[in-house]
Amino acid sequence: MSAKPSVAVLMGGISSERAVSLSSGEGVLSALREAGYAARGIDPTTDLGALVADLDRDRPDVVFNALHGRFGEDGAIQGVLDWMGIRYTHSGIRASAVAMDKDAARAAFAAAGLPIARGRVVEIARFADADPLPCPYVIKPLNEGSSVGVDIVHAGSNRRAEIVSAWHYGPTALVEEFIPGREITVGVLGGEAGDIGALTVTDITPNPAIAHGFYDYEAKYAAGGSRHVLPAEIHADAFAEAMRLALSAHRALGCRGASRADFRYDDTVHGNARPGRLVLLEVNTQPGLTPTSLLPEQAAFRGIGFSELCAWMVENAACRV
Repeated sequence: MSAKPSVAVLMGGISSERAVSLSSGEGVLSALREAGYAARGIDPTTDLGALVADLDRDRPDVVFNALHGRFGEDGAIQGVLDWMGIRYTHSGIRASAVAMDKDAARAAFAAAGLPIARGRVVEIARFADADPLPCPYVIKPLNEGSSVGVDIVHAGSNRRAEIVSAWHYGPTALVEEFIPGREITVGVLGGEAGDIGALTVTDITPNPAIAHGFYDYEAKYAAGGSRHVLPAEIHADAFAEAMRLALSAHRALGCRGASRADFRYDDTVHGNARPGRLVLLEVNTQPGLTPTSLLPEQAAFRGIGFSELCAWMVENAACRV
């Protein structure tokens, strides 16, 4: 039996999701060591040269990318690893960059015939002047994850100026119509080899005592922040369609390894008597691997333990040069 590859786990980093990444990375390190891999953690700083020197000095067979947010899932670190010729987990440069840019991802989804919300990009400096869409609508940064910076604007709330004054996510924002109903998500494990496909559908209900009216950062990562029901108790046709759309979105972006497609599911009119409206919000190419994360939960539902899931990602790692 051949020796298992050595693994360097990139975790932490310099994005707004550093804390989440550290939690993911610690879990991955423990799981890989439990599975018999020689694994070490690396916490990248703003000194890219130091990271490259570290990887070059103690060159791993595989990098497990547990970084979240900018520089970790936007194609930046993927380009460095491709340049160095080191295999790494999850998606490559193009899929990572497109998925992280919400406007570019919307264009890719639309081109593939996938259902997206009505919306457009606006200049944040002019956002305070008038509502860009009929209320209620959602405003979100173009290049952040974990619901960082996301807000819902309701009729009569008069919060546009407040949002602008607190905005630090760049000169533009994405605004989309608010879709009533539920938040559901589907994990996908797929690549050139070892393709498992869509896992299942999870129905997410944020805890109103912790969340701020939607599945926000606190609802995602705080203990008890949300309730996850899997498999989701939705109409069977909608369930099957969500599974199909998640796999189609994964392929439309050219993703590899693990991804997670997030949807709004509007069943407010007919309940479970007939299928509701499914709207694809985004694809996360670096799904969380924390104790409250959705992908490990779905994998476990399919009989894939956490150590096995992390090992699958390592064994399906690739370099794109």
